[in-house]
Amino acid sequence: MIVDFQQHYTPPELLKGKRDVVSVQLDEHGNPNYLLNPLLSDLAAHIRMMDRAGIDAGVLTCGSGFDQPDLAVCRLINDRMKQAADDFPGRFIGLAHVPALKPAEAAAEMKRCAVELQLPGVVVGSELQGQSLDAEALRPFWRTAADLGLYVFIHPLPNVIRWEHMYADDLGRMLGWQFSLMVAAVRMINSGLLDELPTLNVQFSHFAAGLGRYLGRIRGFQQRDKWGTAAVPGHGRRPKRSFDHYLENRLFYDCAGWAGPDHAADWGAEWVRFGLQEVALSQIVFATDYPQAVRDPQEVAEYVAAVRALGSNARAMVDGLNAEKLIPDLKQRLRKKA
Repeated sequence: MIVDFQQHYTPPELLKGKRDVVSVQLDEHGNPNYLLNPLLSDLAAHIRMMDRAGIDAGVLTCGSGFDQPDLAVCRLINDRMKQAADDFPGRFIGLAHVPALKPAEAAAEMKRCAVELQLPGVVVGSELQGQSLDAEALRPFWRTAADLGLYVFIHPLPNVIRWEHMYADDLGRMLGWQFSLMVAAVRMINSGLLDELPTLNVQFSHFAAGLGRYLGRIRGFQQRDKWGTAAVPGHGRRPKRSFDHYLENRLFYDCAGWAGPDHAADWGAEWVRFGLQEVALSQIVFATDYPQAVRDPQEVAEYVAAVRALGSNARAMVDGLNAEKLIPDLKQRLRKKA
C-alpha cells in the first residue's frame, strides 16, 4: 500500500488567489510565503493524481490551519477533512487543525477530531505565533495529543523568518522554512518534551530539513561542558538519552521537501536518496507534497517510480513500511475504498 503522508488541501471557502492560475501570497514585506494554487481545493484532481501514480491514500492538511488562532476556522477545516474522507472512502485521511496556544479550545477540538471525526493526527507549523514548539505555553497541547493518541505532523511555518537577509530570492521558502524545521527538532529534543511524553509520535516534514546531515556537528555541541555552555542559561539543555536516540527512535520523517514542480523523477529521487542515508529507515514515511511541490499527475507517477528504483529500502518505505506506526488502524481505513 502506498500512503502519501503529505498532501495539501484547502477548503473552497478558504482558498485565496485566482481560480485558474497559480499565484503567490506575499507578506507585509513583499516576501513570498505561500503558493496560491487552484489545485489545493480540487479533491477530484487529487484522486486523478493518486490513480495515475498508484497511490492508495493521501493524508490531508491545510496551510490555513498550520498556525491558526481562530477556533471557528479550525473547526471548518476539520469538518471539511472529515467530509473529504466521507466523500472519497478509503482515499483521504485528514489531520486535525487547532488553536494550539489556547489550551482549553485546543484540547476540546482535538478530542472532537479524535473521537467524532476519527482524525488520527494533528498538524502544526514549526513555529506558532512566533513561539518555538518547546514553549511552556504549548505543553498542554503536546500532553493532549499524547493522551488522545494523536500523532503530530510538523510542517514548516507558513511565514518568512524575520531576518532581513532572507528578504530576497525567495529565501524564506527556499531555506528559511527548512531552517525553522531543524531548529524546531533540536529544541524539541533538548527541551525534554519527548522524555516527558514517551508515547508521543511526531512526524517532521522534509526529512526534518536534512537534520541528519548535521549530526556530526550536533553531537559535538551537545557536549556542553566541552563548549563552555553547561551552566549558561538556555544553552546547557540536554535530554536524558543521546541525541542520536531521539533522531533514530522517537521522531518520524516524511520524504518530501524537494521543490518541483517539474523534474520530479530526478530532483525528487536525489533528495530522497540523500535522506535515506541520513535518518533511520524505520522512521521514514512516503510523501509527495502534492499539489505544492509537484502538480502534474505524470510527474508524481515518475517520482514514485524513481524513488522505488533507488533500492529495496526505498521500495519498502514507499510501500508503507512505517505507515501503521503513525496510523495504527490504517488498513481498516483503506478497506473503505469503493
